[in-house]
Amino acid sequence: MAKKNKITEIFINYSANIRYYISKIVPPEDIEDIVQETFIKSYEADLKQEIQYARSYMLKTARNLALNHVQKWDNKYKDSLEDYCEPPVQLITQNFENEFESKERFLLFCRATDQLQGSVKKAFILKKVYGLSQREIADYLNLSQSTIEKHVAKGLLTCSNYMAKAEKEQITSRVSNSLLSKGKKSL
Repeated sequence: MAKKNKITEIFINYSANIRYYISKIVPPEDIEDIVQETFIKSYEADLKQEIQYARSYMLKTARNLALNHVQKWDNKYKDSLEDYCEPPVQLITQNFENEFESKERFLLFCRATDQLQGSVKKAFILKKVYGLSQREIADYLNLSQSTIEKHVAKGLLTCSNYMAKAEKEQITSRVSNSLLSKGKKSL
């Protein structure tokens, strides 16, 4: 039982060092997974045979796991350029249309937020664009959370109405342009 506690104790004492060591190899979001896997691998190895230099073993295991992780990630994104030489025309058109619609919708959203006034505009942008909490916005603008909630709701309603009206006008315009062009063809 002392052997099992030894590995656990060493891991607890050196886990910060392991994190720091592998932080130079993998992205921050993957560090904890690799540290946990290091402990599991070290613990399993110690059950099979006693590890004389447990700290060195853990660091080496962590390094190997981190390098394997990076290698798997690299291979995952190493596609041949030949696969992308000639995408189907439909794919190009669809991507272009989607991108255009997305940018058009974003511009419409920007115009809608320009319609907002003062602290309503500030609160709405801080909430919807920057993702701040109501408490953070309230502290930043020196307003109550209740006021921020009302400002965000008012901004959302105003922007939604503006965008719905603009989209309806665009559809009406497209339909009338289509009818006009069909009428000219028949003449």
